[in-house]
Amino acid sequence: RWVVNRAAISLTAGLEDAEKVTVALLVAVGAAESGRPTLVFLTKEAVRLALTGFAAGIACDGCPSIPELLDRLAAAGGELLVCPICFTAKQLDDAQLESNARLGGTVQLWEWIDDGATTFSY
Repeated sequence: RWVVNRAAISLTAGLEDAEKVTVALLVAVGAAESGRPTLVFLTKEAVRLALTGFAAGIACDGCPSIPELLDRLAAAGGELLVCPICFTAKQLDDAQLESNARLGGTVQLWEWIDDGATTFSY
């Protein structure tokens, strides 16, 4: 029986859709905190979430804050893979990336899921 242990979550939204960000991060945190190697692929506006000090807000009453979810993800070993095309197009500074974030595109994403991964897209 083939068992997939890795998790890959693709996120395209940033703080303009805090609910989508929250759901994607809840899935990622759940995977990482349960011991799965976890990668969140950030594209479009989501790339800004990888910048130190950028993430802010709470999507809804009773929801954990976005910074709290990002901290939990990092503490559990989760990684942020940041689309370099999107990042460069927004003229962002890679020196401001969080310690668990790195620039990488579709090649690196495919390398991550090549041996099998459960994937989610938001």
